[in-house]
Amino acid sequence: MKKRAFDKGIFAFPYMILSAIFIIFPLVLVLVYAFRGVDGKFTFDNFAQVFTNPTNYMLILKTIGIALITTAICLLIAYPVAFVLASSHFNKHTILALLFIIPMWMNFVLRMYALQSLLNMINVKDSFWAAIIGMVYDYLPFMLLPIYTSLVNMDKSYVEASRDLGGGDVQTFFRITFPLSVPGIISGILMVFMPTFSSYAITDILGGTEASVIGGKINTLFGERLTWGLGSALSFILLVIVIVVMVAGNLITRASNKAKSDAADNSIVGGRIR
Repeated sequence: MKKRAFDKGIFAFPYMILSAIFIIFPLVLVLVYAFRGVDGKFTFDNFAQVFTNPTNYMLILKTIGIALITTAICLLIAYPVAFVLASSHFNKHTILALLFIIPMWMNFVLRMYALQSLLNMINVKDSFWAAIIGMVYDYLPFMLLPIYTSLVNMDKSYVEASRDLGGGDVQTFFRITFPLSVPGIISGILMVFMPTFSSYAITDILGGTEASVIGGKINTLFGERLTWGLGSALSFILLVIVIVVMVAGNLITRASNKAKSDAADNSIVGGRIR
């Protein structure tokens, strides 16, 4: 008699149950409330309020702007740091832990109020740029680590071949290193943009009214005004924007992974680096 093979997929069953309860069900509730009027009937009025009230869509655009600025600054800071760490021979793991991982063990709210005290000392408080500094401070590790991982795991033979064929440091970087690190950059951009786009605690603590974002308004609609319909409509729109960004990022990553070897190979032609 043959023994019945054990189905390892059974271990995914508890995860599926938890996902259905804590992810799918809340999303369904948000969708139901988004299309539900005050009288309980189906309506598009909540979405009409979002797009007919200039305050709402201007707040969405402002939130996107804050997320883009934060992501750009994190990229400009994280890439050189990751490049230096990946190219150096000292104990990089200790530096990564000390600078970026260990501070994350501290409570998020405590870190923000500590940063607020520091910014108050240099007279940067309750402003747009104070909120940006807080965002960059909190989400920089999420940009640094994917780029660092991409650079460390990069096939070094391409770099060596480029240098053997006369390629300078600048040529090698832009023709070889940077194209091969694009997947890490895309991952970092997604990991920073998405949470900053939906975050509101940092802007509330550091930015005040100058850095108000759509997440703060959603919190107010649900918590204080109890207008769940409009809050759900705004939440649904944010969810759609995040999904679009994720899909676009995944498509770019796939295209980059498919072409990165070709980009490196095509840069070395005829015994010289182009």
